Amino acid sequence: MTDLDLSRILLLDGAMGTELERRGVRSELPLWSAHALLEAPETLSAVHRAYVEAGAHALTACTFRTQRRTLARAGLGERAAELTALAVDLARQATREATREAAGPVLVFGSAAPLEDCWRPDLAPDEAALAAEHAEHAEHLAAAGVDALLVETQGSIREARAAVGAAAATGLPVIASFCCGPDARLLSGERLADALDAVMHFAPDAVAVNCLPPDPIAACLPVLSQAGIPFGVYANLGAPGPSPDSPREHACTAEEYASHARTWLEAGARLVGGCCGTEPAHVRALAAAIAP
Repeated sequence: MTDLDLSRILLLDGAMGTELERRGVRSELPLWSAHALLEAPETLSAVHRAYVEAGAHALTACTFRTQRRTLARAGLGERAAELTALAVDLARQATREATREAAGPVLVFGSAAPLEDCWRPDLAPDEAALAAEHAEHAEHLAAAGVDALLVETQGSIREARAAVGAAAATGLPVIASFCCGPDARLLSGERLADALDAVMHFAPDAVAVNCLPPDPIAACLPVLSQAGIPFGVYANLGAPGPSPDSPREHACTAEEYASHARTWLEAGARLVGGCCGTEPAHVRALAAAIAP
């Protein structure tokens, strides 16, 4: 494990699921990006390498949909630990194989996503299931050797509390990231400020917002900055569409995305990256934006 050093700006990678789709890998529900672990590990590795070569300081392993609950829908529930470990191994291998100019290790984060549909926090199971299933996934990620747990795309306080608590129990660094709509409110309608307060009990190393378009981020920045710990942003370019060629509502060039990111950095963000729809080119532009 490598320490999570947030004294510098940490450049995250970009999207995995939509980038796999762009490269021809099927990503339909329920497995979405986890299909690549079974059918296209070479393409998955190539995406990871592309992000390292674009300048990313951290890769997020393809564990967004390797929880037992999701895998069980495809008859693969008993392979949760195995596929989580494979995802982490592929990311770690990419950090060794990629050609990279910058010195220093590339971290590997483990994604811990909502157990159900990210856009439907009302579908989250009861507290007992949330506690047990997030704990199992966090333990799988820790056993796989991640450097930190990225609890991401959280849309309700109830599930975020369970997921962040489970991640913190591993003893590894934790980043707690929320998905917001307008006015700095979670998809549940709860205030981002209240969500941050709810997870501070677990002492996360950083907080963030992700998978929201660039425009609503402005309302989140003062809330994040008031948390008193490092914060980050990784936006989407629009939700995944019905096909890889579907137009993205908030599509922008790599340079335009980097321009958005400069406002996040000016507000104090210590972590920046990309979510759905972003590509290695966007990460490369971010790298140029944060270069000394």
